[in-house]
Amino acid sequence: MERLEDVLKRLGIASIASTNLDVEAPVDAEPECELCRDSGFICYDVHRDHPDFGKVFACSCRADELVAERRAKLERVSNLGPLTRLSFENLIADGRNPETAEHRHRFRMAVQEARDFATNPQGWLILVGPPGCGKTHLAAAIANSRIAEGESAFFVVVPDLLDHLRATYSPSSEVSYDELFENVRTASLLVLDDLGTQSSTPWAMEKLYQLLNARYNNRLATVVTTNHTLEDVDERLRVRLTDPDFSRICYLQPPQSAAFQRLAGTLDLLRHMTLESFSPEGRALRPEQAESLRIAFEASALFAANPEGWLVLHGGYGCGKTHLAAGIANSRLAENRPATFVSVPDLLDHLRSTYGPDSLVTYDQLFEEIRTTQLLILDDLGTQSATAWATEKLYQLFNFRYNARLPTVITTNLSIDDLEPRVASRMCDVNLLYGEQIFDIEAPDYRRPNGSARDSAPRRRPSPSPNRRSR
Repeated sequence: MERLEDVLKRLGIASIASTNLDVEAPVDAEPECELCRDSGFICYDVHRDHPDFGKVFACSCRADELVAERRAKLERVSNLGPLTRLSFENLIADGRNPETAEHRHRFRMAVQEARDFATNPQGWLILVGPPGCGKTHLAAAIANSRIAEGESAFFVVVPDLLDHLRATYSPSSEVSYDELFENVRTASLLVLDDLGTQSSTPWAMEKLYQLLNARYNNRLATVVTTNHTLEDVDERLRVRLTDPDFSRICYLQPPQSAAFQRLAGTLDLLRHMTLESFSPEGRALRPEQAESLRIAFEASALFAANPEGWLVLHGGYGCGKTHLAAGIANSRLAENRPATFVSVPDLLDHLRSTYGPDSLVTYDQLFEEIRTTQLLILDDLGTQSATAWATEKLYQLFNFRYNARLPTVITTNLSIDDLEPRVASRMCDVNLLYGEQIFDIEAPDYRRPNGSARDSAPRRRPSPSPNRRSR
C-alpha cells in the first residue's frame, strides 16, 4: 500500500512534517474585550450547584449588536413594512388639518394619549377620525416605539387581515388558519388599522368579533383606528370598544359643518360674561349665599384651567350659573382652546332643523360633531320641551360623553330628582363629577332690581351624590 507521504509527494503537496517552520509565528493581538476575549460569550465561574453553572451568556460587549438584531427581528415579524419610518418624532405638530383651535387641540391630545399608551400599553386605545387625519401614523408610531424598546407589536390593516385568514384555507397555504389566527389573537400588542373598511360579510364580522372578544376577555393591549362613527360599528364590537373602564377613545379632527360652526357661535352673544367680570359685589347676600357663589366660582376657574370630568352648576334663574359657564368657554377660547357653548333648547332646535329639505348638513353629521366636541357646555338643561324625541336625543348625547369621559359643563335649575333618570344617574357619578359634587348656587336672581336674599324663592336642593366636597 502506498504511503500517505508518497501520495502527497506525487501530487505535489508537501507534508506537514516536511514544511519549513523556521518562520516565526505571529503573536496574537490583545483582545478588545478582556471579559470574553472577543468571543462574544462568557461562562461564569460558579459552583456546580449554582443555577448559572454550565450556561453560556452573551457578553456585554455585544449588547448593542444583540439589541440591533432583536429590533430587526421584531420589525420583520411586526408586519409594519414601510411604516417603520413613522414615529412620534416625525409627526406634523398640529396634524394635517389644523384649521381650527379645536382641530389642533384634538390632535395634540391624541398624540399625548398615544405617547402614554406606547410607554405603558394597557387596555385599548381607539383612534377615530376622517381619512388623512393622522390615525395610522399615530398607530404605527406606537408599534415602532414598542419595538425600539425591544417589545413585540403586530400591525395589520383589517381588510388585509381578513384576506390573510381566507388565504389559509387554500391547500397551498404555508400556514394554517388556526396558527395565524392564534398568533394575531394572542399578540402582546395588536394594532388594527382601518376597522370598518372591510366587507361586512357574516364571516368577516364573526372573525372580527372572535378576535376582539378574545383580546377583550384577556385584557390584551390593542390599538384600533377607524374613520367610521362608533355608532356605525357592529353592536357586539361597539360594546367592547367603548367600555369606559378599559378603552380610551380619541377623536382626531373631525370636519365641522357650517351648521356646527353657527351653533358654536352662539357664545358671541355672551362675550361679556367672563370669569374676570364675575363678581357678587353690590348684591345683598346672606353668608351662605355668598359662600355658595365663591365655591362655584373657584370650581369654575379651576375647571377652565384644566377641564376634566363633568362640572354641574345648579341654581335658580339669574343666580350666575350661565355667567360662570360662559366664563369657562370664553377663558378657553382666549387661550386658543376649543369650547362649544349652547343652550339645550337651541341645541335641540338645531338638530331638528337637519330634517328639513333645505338643510346643508345631515342629522348624523351634526350630532356626531356635537357629541364629540372636546369641551361641551350645555346651558339650561331642563328648560327644553320634554318630548320623547328630545329626551332620547339628550340621553344619547349624555351617554356618549359619559362613556368617552369627555369634559362637559352642565347648568340647570332643576333638582336631580326632576331630571330624566338615565341622565341624572350619569350626572351623579362621583367618579366623573368635578370636585365630586354638584355645585349648588343659592344666590337670588341678580337681574331683579335691588335683588336681595328675600327675592330667592325656596327651591328643592339637587340631591347630589354622597361625599360632597369642593376643590
